[in-house]
Amino acid sequence: MPELPEVETTRRGIDAVATGHTMKKMVIHESRMRWPIPPDLPNHIDGQILKTCLRRGKYLLLEFDPGTVLIHLGMSGSLRSVPRGELLRRHDHVEWHFDNTTLRLHDPRRFGSVLWHPRSDGAVTSHPLLQKLGIEPFDPAFDAAWLHAGLSGRSMAIKQALLAGDIVVGAGNIYASESLFRARIHPKTRASRVSLARCERLVQAIRSTLSDALDSGGSTLRDYVNATGEPGAYFTLHAAVYERNGEPCRVCATPIKRIVQGQRATYFCPNCQKI
Repeated sequence: MPELPEVETTRRGIDAVATGHTMKKMVIHESRMRWPIPPDLPNHIDGQILKTCLRRGKYLLLEFDPGTVLIHLGMSGSLRSVPRGELLRRHDHVEWHFDNTTLRLHDPRRFGSVLWHPRSDGAVTSHPLLQKLGIEPFDPAFDAAWLHAGLSGRSMAIKQALLAGDIVVGAGNIYASESLFRARIHPKTRASRVSLARCERLVQAIRSTLSDALDSGGSTLRDYVNATGEPGAYFTLHAAVYERNGEPCRVCATPIKRIVQGQRATYFCPNCQKI
């Protein structure tokens, strides 16, 4: 599944080629996504200038004067800029034709979404899919005190608390495992037992892990391509623990262990990350 680094990499690519340009025509080839694409959506944005391309969590936000298009890439989707006249591929479901480029949404599983939030409904952050999201990991307000307060009273494991996304967004399954390793925190540790000092380490670990993923092209998927159609460097090839079950820890040589938490695989070093 595309995670925050993939989505942010895509956002940067779209922003570079489409922001400030006029939407000539939006074409919906397949409306049956996770939620049906509103059939009148093209009427709202055709002829409008893309003011900016933002990201909130794993949602891309294309802002026009009348409102905002919310795009989620689902399990295997990608949004890329293509040359004029390039033939459609199977699973290319939506096109946005700008005056200088064309963006295409490719989604084999159709778990993604394309939704509309009119400006008359208020700030896009009030949309039901966005309003309960946690703080962005690179927001200066995300610090040890914020994380410690968010974890207070939670009996779930720290890994599950990170995946919930209501304290901080972006720590998806791969990045949660990697961040907890860097912070030397066992993934089964009760969230409420993570001290302020360990929260400080975890905040820094989340930021550094996501920064490294962005530097590698934001790729957690072998077939992921960014907004210009280029593949990422596949971040997990350089991961310290993820998908390294039984291999020696890069720090202490202890074999990495794999457990399942909430139906998701978790990887950790039992020596470096004592509970």
